[in-house]
Amino acid sequence: MSIRNSSLPPRSLPKKPKRNNKKGFFARLGKAIFIIFIIAVLVVGGYLTYLYVKLDQGVLDTGVDKPVAPEQSAKVKPLTMLLLGTDNRPKHVSYLTDVIMVVSLNPVTNSATIVSLPRDSYLELDGYKKDKINAYYSRFKKKEKTSGISAEDEMKTMMGKYLDVDVDYVTILDFQAFRDVVDALNGVNVNISADMCYTDSVDGTDINLKEGPAKLGGDEALDYVRYRKSNCVPKTKGSDDFDRNKRQSEVLHSMIDKMQSLGGVAKLGSILDAVNNNMKTDIERDQLKNMMTEYYKISKEDVEFKPVTGTWRSPYVYINEEELDAAKQSLQDRLAEVSPAPSDSP
Repeated sequence: MSIRNSSLPPRSLPKKPKRNNKKGFFARLGKAIFIIFIIAVLVVGGYLTYLYVKLDQGVLDTGVDKPVAPEQSAKVKPLTMLLLGTDNRPKHVSYLTDVIMVVSLNPVTNSATIVSLPRDSYLELDGYKKDKINAYYSRFKKKEKTSGISAEDEMKTMMGKYLDVDVDYVTILDFQAFRDVVDALNGVNVNISADMCYTDSVDGTDINLKEGPAKLGGDEALDYVRYRKSNCVPKTKGSDDFDRNKRQSEVLHSMIDKMQSLGGVAKLGSILDAVNNNMKTDIERDQLKNMMTEYYKISKEDVEFKPVTGTWRSPYVYINEEELDAAKQSLQDRLAEVSPAPSDSP
């Protein structure tokens, strides 16, 4: 994963919704442990049966209650999902997306490709007004009543066109889910590379993290993945989208480690509640079961991360076109994969 350090772009307060900046993957994981990651965190450690039963009994109120045709099952068909982390919190209603990822899954090779895009990316696409990529979900939300098209469907269409793939599903997670999941796991272990300090009385942000190994609770972990710039005296070093992507990955791996521990098993009910209460998806419940059944043993080696970077020129990140083309190709290649031919050698 290529991470570039540069001065943090100032956090601009969008016309109404603030950009997805707050949400980081968990920008929201950093804000949102999007579904694939949530699925990975929850089932990689061997919790498939528990989740499957919860879904089957309707206890976990997640997903769409309609049948899935056998040929559309995740067990046999490669699928692509859009994962969004929104800057939505109890005292801050917003649909800006801090986390924007597209995941392609292939059941034949039991593998996945995950492409992440900076939230401040400048998007210029036929049929759409030029803007930061994190602003479109909020814009589509405002137009739902007049357009008759859900913001989620609009995002699938737009991102599919942008990345040259058909997007089958979309999942949205918010800030609170991230906090609750981290707290349910009794915190995450990270190694903070530098001091981080930022305060905002408007939304209650109070980031004050010190360099070195640390165990972070939900609020602090959210601060860690969200941090962009400092307004403290003395100022601490700023952070760009690419630095945040790196921290999001660090937090994710720590969460997976926690889930694979005995403590994670004991906390599973609380984790499911956090996901259930703070996630929206158009994935059918039966399809969720199919995904869990098919991918619960996927290994880290079979998950390819393709973060797309770019150059910051306020107020946008201008995407590296070569990286974007490579990301598109990786998604397409993953969907087209077939099992390797058997070797002729004895």
